[in-house]
Amino acid sequence: MSKRIDVNDLNVYYGSFKAVEGVSLSIEARSVTAFIGPSGCGKSTFLRTLNRMHEVIPGARVEGEVLIDGDNLYGPGVDPVLVRRQVGMVFQRPNPFPTMSIKENVLAGVKLNSQRMSKSDQDALVESSLVGANLWNEVKDRLDKPGSGLSGGQQQRLCIARAIAVKPDVLLMDEPCSALDPISTLAIEDLIEELKSEYTIVIVTHNMQQASRVSDKTAFFNIAGTGKPGKLIEYDDTTTIFTAPKVKDTEDYVSGRFG
Repeated sequence: MSKRIDVNDLNVYYGSFKAVEGVSLSIEARSVTAFIGPSGCGKSTFLRTLNRMHEVIPGARVEGEVLIDGDNLYGPGVDPVLVRRQVGMVFQRPNPFPTMSIKENVLAGVKLNSQRMSKSDQDALVESSLVGANLWNEVKDRLDKPGSGLSGGQQQRLCIARAIAVKPDVLLMDEPCSALDPISTLAIEDLIEELKSEYTIVIVTHNMQQASRVSDKTAFFNIAGTGKPGKLIEYDDTTTIFTAPKVKDTEDYVSGRFG
């Protein structure tokens, strides 16, 4: 189910502004890859190119290739809606649909893709997705209550359950813990560790300790100055990036001597 990602010479534009320049990297299936770097260096923009979410912004476009198991997401005739089903996304702030119950939240993406399901199949999918997001035991007795009534950490796990219910190959997470307390953060980190047995996971994080704890590989992005594009500076095993980086900019950033 899990898929490998290959990016070849990707440039990302907003109108005439080049936000990200010349990124090439490969992400192994069933691994966790962290993107780190200062604010404004393009890491979240680049993350959103991996499921064509950035196109939602008027004037946004890319040059280059993003391949998932050899298939170019930007190839002619590729439907971005299908891409987003294959490559799920969890955002910075938990965003369960406030008017929907916990159960309806889990099924929202599946229904959006107009998959018809029997009630027993729906119930089974809700349970397996919530089990997969480590949330089932906490909510199984209140599935018809609003998702917005959960704590922040539970809401974020509900969003992860919603993302995995459509059975994607890849899960993108854009700073999934930045709005959470330390205990909820730990719960999400443990969950990421469990999910990587089934999914290819890419996470953007400002928290370098988090990157070092959860990821197998780390990509460091940087920006040369205001108005300049973000670039991939170094990409390696996480241990190498944090203990023996090859580029001085990376070393300065991870050791806190940066900017």
